Amino acid sequence: MKYKTRIIKIKAKELVSFTEKSVGLILSKNIESVYFETKFGIHTFFMRKPIDVIVMDKNFMVRVIKKVLKPWKVFVWNPKYCRILEMSVNSVDKNKIKKGDKIKILKTNNS
Repeated sequence: MKYKTRIIKIKAKELVSFTEKSVGLILSKNIESVYFETKFGIHTFFMRKPIDVIVMDKNFMVRVIKKVLKPWKVFVWNPKYCRILEMSVNSVDKNKIKKGDKIKILKTNNS
């Protein structure tokens, strides 16, 4: 039985530069959703709060979900997936995101 792929729209700030990606949400008091590309995994060193993480393939299809990634942790995945969405805790549940869903990133202002 075939099912229709769900498309979920998420507002997120795109991190492009090496510095933006390196700093990410570190020391953020209010967690906003951020999107970036990397193949090397992420860490939550120096973060104040846990986050939800979505790992997507090149077509923005959800491949890995990590809920409540706590501060001071390392998270790695299959390096063939390169698109990452970091969000506040409970965002995965709130948006009912599941593996196989497609994410449409609505880019917010980078200022």
